[in-house]
Amino acid sequence: MGVTDVLIVGAGPTGLVLACDLARRGAAVRIVDRSPVPPRTSRAKGPNARSLEILDDLGVAEEVLAAGSAPLPMLKYRDRLPVAETDPWADSAPSPDAPYDRGGLIAQWRLEEILRDRLAGYGVHVELGREVTGLAEGPGGRHVDVAFAEGRTERARYVVGCDGAHSSVRKLLGIGFEGTTAEDQVMVCGDVDLADGALDRTRWHQWFDEDGAVMLCPIPGTRTGWWFQAGPERDGRGRPLAPTAGGFRRLLARHTGLPGRALTRAELLSTYRVNVRMADRFRAGRAFLAGDAAHVHAVAGGLGMNTGIQDAFNLGWKLGLVLAGHAGPELLDTYEEERLPVAARTLDLTSERLRATLEAIRRPGGGLDAAITPDTTGLGVGYRWSSLARGLAEAPKAEDGSPEAPHAEAPKAGDGSTATPDAEVRTARDGERPAPRPGDRAPDAPCVDAATGARTRLHRVFAGPRTTVLGFGPGSAAVLREVAAAYGDAGVRTCRVYAAHEDRATSAPGEAVVDDEGHATAAYGRGASDGTSTSTVVVVRPDHHLGLSAPAADARSVHAYLHRLHGAARSAERFSGIGGRRR
Repeated sequence: MGVTDVLIVGAGPTGLVLACDLARRGAAVRIVDRSPVPPRTSRAKGPNARSLEILDDLGVAEEVLAAGSAPLPMLKYRDRLPVAETDPWADSAPSPDAPYDRGGLIAQWRLEEILRDRLAGYGVHVELGREVTGLAEGPGGRHVDVAFAEGRTERARYVVGCDGAHSSVRKLLGIGFEGTTAEDQVMVCGDVDLADGALDRTRWHQWFDEDGAVMLCPIPGTRTGWWFQAGPERDGRGRPLAPTAGGFRRLLARHTGLPGRALTRAELLSTYRVNVRMADRFRAGRAFLAGDAAHVHAVAGGLGMNTGIQDAFNLGWKLGLVLAGHAGPELLDTYEEERLPVAARTLDLTSERLRATLEAIRRPGGGLDAAITPDTTGLGVGYRWSSLARGLAEAPKAEDGSPEAPHAEAPKAGDGSTATPDAEVRTARDGERPAPRPGDRAPDAPCVDAATGARTRLHRVFAGPRTTVLGFGPGSAAVLREVAAAYGDAGVRTCRVYAAHEDRATSAPGEAVVDDEGHATAAYGRGASDGTSTSTVVVVRPDHHLGLSAPAADARSVHAYLHRLHGAARSAERFSGIGGRRR
């Protein structure tokens, strides 16, 4: 029986992002889905700013943006009359450290189509009509035997359940899914067609009345398609009725004043109830949970699909390094260590945004813009508490020179904390930005390729399945040379960041960029980089989060950090003379 490296169960955005990330690393990955055909659903309305950065790293952001549209202004009505218009992004603009200041609108089926095409480019195709019915750990705990409904059993080194809120993988693992369902918070949803010209397609229309609501947002890439959301019709006892095309027409006529016949098609009808639930663990041996299989929450803020995409991006590089034999299997423990607290915080955040939205729509002019805050961009999510976040000034050292203690306690559900303190969330609306700390998202910055003179960005330097070591200041060149010699074949790239006025006669290995406008230096808090400031080395994880920031004289700590992710250096003694720190 052949062994697959990773079997992904569920081919929604979470599973597809994970499959793409693993496939480009050369892992033997397979992805299965119980649906006999790719589902044509547009449930999630699109990636947020942080997810766009991830899609950019995977090479599909431009295609996603071209297939979708920018977020639309919201036109609010009361008693069928327009009363207010709000553009939640009117005061936002791209910044050097965050070129995506907002998300995009795209039907989920179209996003999945783009990701499937990307995955097919690696020779991997979704295996449809395959339902997982059993999981069993193999002898010695070296693999998982996966049983399928058609009677076959297949073997994988790791299994990841990305199969939604009703996850079969989670149930087979016996993992709890605790939380609540708000039976009184009900919404009916569907994709509809409206008669051409019935409504302005440059607006997201929202009717909020005392006896109900209708929301209609145009689906990008269609001429007459709309996302339809509404408060349900109810029977004589006040119980919500199941959605039907006729019911949608009656709701449309009642709240909008448009004739019911203006709605010419209604499909993918569903009833949504607010569920706030989270798995009590994200890992059981060689099996993992990601996306809705691990956590579900209120739709306010649009974080459902996005949190799943970000789960996948956190897990993919860790599985890749372990499968390649660089990192030990204990690296996989950091997936739950980092993502479970983020999920807990997301449950709190979306519940709070739902409360704010329900309060806002009671007043004429209130609408879904109440759900949008800087937190919902995803750009402020970080892992300062993680054992992979090492700030040398703050973390004590073990005997081997590696740091021991994480920076901060992880946020917990219900405590109102954020992964990055609110005062330090970096958004386009902030002024001065504090220097990022280990665990934080690595800022972007425009710069110039030192070899070609072409414009580029730091996130383009980071792109692809590698760890990046940045060197600021002349003193970093020696460390970069040692890193390139020791880890250049193990998935580590080096990049020297030169100040505009800095002498580039002494070259460093790997890539080099010129910080011609000073944005990289400012973003990473590296001072002037003029030779008088401290030369610094920054390790950026493959998921664009800072792992370590160290003075160039402390090459031992750089080595210790890279050793954890990429195994023993080709020649560990290469580091012994840097900075005079010998054991």
